[in-house]
Amino acid sequence: MRNPALALFFLITVLAAVSLGARAADEPAAPPDAAGATSEKPANEQVIEPKVDRRELRIPHIPSNDFEFGPYAGIFNTENFGAARVLGVRAGYHVTEDIFVEAVYGQTRVSDQAFRQILPSGLFPKQLETLRYYNLSAGFNVLPGEVFFGRSTAKVSAIYLIAGVGSTQFLDQRHLTVNGGFGVRLFLATWAAVQMDLRDHVFALDLLGTRKSTQNVELTGGVTLFF
Repeated sequence: MRNPALALFFLITVLAAVSLGARAADEPAAPPDAAGATSEKPANEQVIEPKVDRRELRIPHIPSNDFEFGPYAGIFNTENFGAARVLGVRAGYHVTEDIFVEAVYGQTRVSDQAFRQILPSGLFPKQLETLRYYNLSAGFNVLPGEVFFGRSTAKVSAIYLIAGVGSTQFLDQRHLTVNGGFGVRLFLATWAAVQMDLRDHVFALDLLGTRKSTQNVELTGGVTLFF
């Protein structure tokens, strides 16, 4: 170059640029959390973490005592002869939490008073005759749950279906009997419960020379002890 001052300025500029490039190469890279593309958070990351208290859930279950025993009382309606008080006892075994078997013995009194207004001698040897029955049945808990008393007290309950076979002794005869119905059981403690049952006892009865199948509905309530 003809101008010495301009050549000197150009040389100083080139040396300064080379020096800055070497210094930038020697500096360490920015950490991942430094400003830049590496500090950007994923778009789907949740910024606010909700604080929700998890509530412990307790699933109701039938107490594990397998054997049961208890008395009951109620009303037994004998077809054609009206309703009367019935007394009995039941004993059962719970095979699983949902399935159980039960043996029952009960008795009631049957009167032919309504027929004595037409037939002076009546249909029975005596106006009042004893009807006894026993049966073996199987039940299934279809709706286990809880019954609440106020806000803080809950008792385990179960609605069940039940059916079975047995025998009915009436007028010195034994009649094959099929029974079926449903009931409600409410546990007062792990060892005690109250229950109500509605059942139909079906058996054939021979009166006035005609054999006929009869429907005999029973409504009972009782206390059951578990052990």
